[in-house]
Amino acid sequence: MGAGHLGASMRVLEPIERISEVLFGLIMALTFTGSMSVAGVGRLEVRTMLVGAIGCNLAWALIDAIMYLMGCLADRAADQRTIAKVHQAATPEEARAAIADRLPSLVASVLTPADLDRVHSTLSKVTTAKTRAGLKREDWLGAAAVFVLVFGSTMPIIVPFLLVQDARTALRISNSIAIAIMLIAGYAFGHLVEYRPWWTAGSMVLLGCLLVALTIALGG
Repeated sequence: MGAGHLGASMRVLEPIERISEVLFGLIMALTFTGSMSVAGVGRLEVRTMLVGAIGCNLAWALIDAIMYLMGCLADRAADQRTIAKVHQAATPEEARAAIADRLPSLVASVLTPADLDRVHSTLSKVTTAKTRAGLKREDWLGAAAVFVLVFGSTMPIIVPFLLVQDARTALRISNSIAIAIMLIAGYAFGHLVEYRPWWTAGSMVLLGCLLVALTIALGG
């Protein structure tokens, strides 16, 4: 999750986080549907698979949301430790080191001692009460967003099983939808991290195809 609440205004979820959560939920659901053999399968077996897939992603969505909240608490506790170190620093060098340790390495590497001293001057006026390790409204919103994204990623894959009577046809449609979403999500992820969007999209599709191949190997 996003690091660094210290003096930063965070969105509920960063775009990369949103894509990662969608891919996570998608792969979880696809792995579950891929475990079903459709050779002679009946509606009871399909219903059992649907209940299992929904229940599995529901549980993981809840766990992932809780982990998000834990990450928020850990970030805020790190902010408190940084403020405390700055206040307790005996020399300007110690204060600079405490601030630089909390910053991304690239950012810290380009800041001069004068830059860090200006940050020190500002942080020395901040009390730990302002960064207390509690959950805020945006943290709960972020956790809710994580839950919705992970669990919601299940729906496009299981809808064909609800609308199409033939299990084999429903599975093929479900797999196609999953691969299409992986292509879009993989491209978006590659574009955001500026690393070969189509190569990243292809890698996501390859992963989807491997999961589909497992389905076929199991008799799907």
